[in-house]
Amino acid sequence: MSALVIESTTMLFAILRAAEDAEFDPNTVTPGVIGFIATFLVAAAVVFIAIDMNRRVRRTRYRSEIREKLAAEQAEQAEQKPDASA
Repeated sequence: MSALVIESTTMLFAILRAAEDAEFDPNTVTPGVIGFIATFLVAAAVVFIAIDMNRRVRRTRYRSEIREKLAAEQAEQAEQKPDASA
């Protein structure tokens, strides 16, 4: 096992040394059009998900408010029924 560790460490240092010596053209390492399109699609997906989440939260809040109003009306009607019969 120690031979495997030594060999992998040696290969890692060789790769790092080669990377330091190599010069690169900044134009060849840019994401290009594909990177722009991918970034745009991710940003658009985030916006659509945020809008959908906001819509769902608002709908849930309105439903709970209506349930509370209906429960209050039913409780009020239940209180008034015994008074009307008396």
